[in-house]
Amino acid sequence: MRITLARPDRKNAFDAAMIAEITAALGRVDENARAVVLAGEGDAFCAGADVDWMRSTAGYTLAENAADSRALAAMYHALYALAVPLVVRVQGAAVGGGAGLVAVSDIAVASTEAFFAFTETRLGILPAVVSPYVVRKIGPARATALFVTGSRIDAKRAHEIGLVERLVDPADLDAAVERVVSAILENGPRAVKAAKRLVRDVEGRPPEAVADLVVERIAAIRVSAEGQEGLRAFLERRKPSW
Repeated sequence: MRITLARPDRKNAFDAAMIAEITAALGRVDENARAVVLAGEGDAFCAGADVDWMRSTAGYTLAENAADSRALAAMYHALYALAVPLVVRVQGAAVGGGAGLVAVSDIAVASTEAFFAFTETRLGILPAVVSPYVVRKIGPARATALFVTGSRIDAKRAHEIGLVERLVDPADLDAAVERVVSAILENGPRAVKAAKRLVRDVEGRPPEAVADLVVERIAAIRVSAEGQEGLRAFLERRKPSW
């Protein structure tokens, strides 16, 4: 499945309607989908919050701000909670909430022309809603440095710190995204979902705390229909049925 941010005249910046549309689209992801690709039209991936939207919220009360932020948080959580891999295609600017979309992805593929920044503190506010995903992706020290400076980093640096998984020339961006998706499709559908879930369940926990969990997971999938088919296909030197 592909979801495209389609406000190129606004650099694909968020407003309340766009946030609601993305959340609704995520709710329509078919249970048989194998991956979700998130992309943006035009020369920018996502420039964060729309200026007009920010202007309209300037007079919000604390309660109104909380409701507004809750909708944004729900969108990010829906992206994070996808059962299948989330692949993000980044061709240009990914700023503020746009950089947050990169952080919440499983695999970010970026053009060498892309750049990234968490600029919220420059406006006297915080990258609060995206912070759990940024810290998870690049660690607390690097997240702190980016948050407190609001500094822009280029695609090379984003790749070095792990915000971006794959870095390619602009002309190769679409082909690189397709290579990632093709690699996912070569694998067992249930195994891919289980592998993503496994990372969520073991991260931050010592090996002894997850010893029973990992044994149960591998034993169960080995005896599953997909696991048996994959093993037979390997032994018989043929492609599996999926």
